[in-house]
Amino acid sequence: MLALRLPPEIEERLDALARKTGRSKSYYAREAILRQIEDIEDDYLARRRLARGGSRVTLESLERSLKRRTKR
Repeated sequence: MLALRLPPEIEERLDALARKTGRSKSYYAREAILRQIEDIEDDYLARRRLARGGSRVTLESLERSLKRRTKR
C-alpha cells in the first residue's frame, strides 16, 4: 500500500486522464513508477560509484573500444 500527496495541478491532470480513459488513478501512478524506477536506480548507482572515486572512462573511449571489438 502506498499513499501519495500530489500537487493539485498534478492531481487534476491525473483525474482528467483517468476519466478520459476509464482507468484508475492508481493504474497511472503505478505505470509512472514502473517507467521511471529503472532510471532512478541507475542514477543512484552512478552517484554511488562516482562518490567512491577511481578511474573514469569517457563515452568516446567506450565507443571506440566497442567498434574495435565488433570489427574482429
